[in-house]
Amino acid sequence: MKPLVLGPGNVPVITDPAEAAADIPLTALSAITHAADPRINAILKALATALRGEDADDLAIFGELTELGLGNTPAADIWRQLMTVDLSFFRSPTAERLRAEGRSEGRSEGIAGSILRVLERRGLAVDDETRQRIRTCSDVEVLQCWLDRAVVAETADELFA
Repeated sequence: MKPLVLGPGNVPVITDPAEAAADIPLTALSAITHAADPRINAILKALATALRGEDADDLAIFGELTELGLGNTPAADIWRQLMTVDLSFFRSPTAERLRAEGRSEGRSEGIAGSILRVLERRGLAVDDETRQRIRTCSDVEVLQCWLDRAVVAETADELFA
């Protein structure tokens, strides 16, 4: 038995999107083994571009495998940013749901932050329990109601009346 060891010395650097599309598994391996290579941006961009032509299942598999393989390296952060941007072209129900959840979550966080800022600027005390309740609420309508109340409330507790 002869072990086969893969590493930067025997895995090609794939930076051409057409070459990446021709062999996505090898390109994913290239990205993982060359995570510390100065050309990692080009490798990851080639892989992300190649994945545009794949179905949602392949995208999910190779996207996840690549992210796991990159671990906690700076390349993993680059990959996550690329996939966040590049997922916009996927119109599967799952991709659409994830985008909608992300927008809703971001909106909720923004409104919660505004509520706390209004209370703070008005000099009203906000205990940890109230702060947590505001931060963990994901219902945009409820948060908007609380924001309206934060402008006129005498205490933070009046938000929830």
